[in-house]
Amino acid sequence: MEWIDAATASERLGVKPATLYAYVSRGVLQRRHSEDGRRSLFSAEEIERLARRGRPRSQPPELVIESAITALGVDRPHYRGIDALGLALTSDFETVAAWLWTADPSLWHPSPPPPSTTPPHPPATSADPRPSAAPAHQRDPQPPATPEPWRCEDDALRAAVTAQRGLPDDLLPLDRLQVITTVLGASDSLRYQLDPVSVAATGRRMIAGLVDALPQLSEPQGDSIAERLWSRLCPRPATPGLLNAVQAALVLLADHELAASTLAARVAASAKADPYAVVLTGLGVLGGPLHGGASYGAERLLAEVAEPRQAARAIAERVRRGERIPGFGHSVYKNGDARGALLLDLVKEAAPGHDRITAGVAVLEEMRRRRLPERNVDFALATLTAVSGMVSGAGEAIFAVARVAGWLAHAMEEYDRGALLRLRASYTGPPVK
Repeated sequence: MEWIDAATASERLGVKPATLYAYVSRGVLQRRHSEDGRRSLFSAEEIERLARRGRPRSQPPELVIESAITALGVDRPHYRGIDALGLALTSDFETVAAWLWTADPSLWHPSPPPPSTTPPHPPATSADPRPSAAPAHQRDPQPPATPEPWRCEDDALRAAVTAQRGLPDDLLPLDRLQVITTVLGASDSLRYQLDPVSVAATGRRMIAGLVDALPQLSEPQGDSIAERLWSRLCPRPATPGLLNAVQAALVLLADHELAASTLAARVAASAKADPYAVVLTGLGVLGGPLHGGASYGAERLLAEVAEPRQAARAIAERVRRGERIPGFGHSVYKNGDARGALLLDLVKEAAPGHDRITAGVAVLEEMRRRRLPERNVDFALATLTAVSGMVSGAGEAIFAVARVAGWLAHAMEEYDRGALLRLRASYTGPPVK
């Protein structure tokens, strides 16, 4: 069988390369990679058949971007080829963030990270195919001999805290994160260095600053991002099981291919926007009720169900108003979101018999009785924050902090690609005169 490259295939069909890849995503064409993994190859025979048949017009055109970061399976994502659910059970967030940013071994420490007071996960086994070392934590591209927790400079943190003075006390954490990101960017003299090592260092600083600049509600039980984030979202100490669930949530939400916020972040990065501007772009999209804000909607839904018998009324009222039920259904995982199943299992194991779990089960049963869509990771996240006793909007904050890792991974690809992402509109307005 003869195989031809993308340029040749596009020329034969008379379409742009983006359209060619859209045919692949829609199942119209198949492709394979060259031996060096750098080129996409297409069957010359299949291209010839399609050219004779004419372009498929049954579906609208799609934007297709090649990426080596995340592949979406039937019910779960895979980070650089590794099952995200497996990573959530074996790895901390910092390790997974570094795995998303780069698989370059020079950016990984040869020794494990320092133990915390409540280790979130058992170490990976020798059979685990991913790197088992921890990521570099310093601004210096050369890894230090002793790994240290991710930190942001004290002066920048003080500025970020000061910038929040005068804000309403009940402001949602996601809104605070946007203010913090702006201040952290203004104080970073290295923000315009866009090579992978510098962006990874910026990512460590930014994530640490986003967490540590939030108002502290309890004493951190360790130095990990998960432990420090808990202390900013919950006024009581973490139990090992619930902290384990927060750590898993950060891993499960770290990336999800070209979700709306990630696409926006990639467009910003393609224009060479700095990493802080990229993250601000992502945060602006994330809060929408059809994206990361869905966990806030699910949180409010659960709050209405003080006891199981109230679940039917809470769902019925939303159905009558024609509203989408927050925390249920998914545009990709039509038969269920495995991330949500895993996270719910961890919460149930951590707090068996908790009344918020009972309320959540009642909502799930009512949705199934009505044959409505299955729960997704947003519903599981809302259950986790409710069981933990976290502040309002905590799920959005967990989602946002986690997704910074993914946005920066995609930004790195765009910085390397060096071409502006320019979508085109299909004009439907009045005739042009």
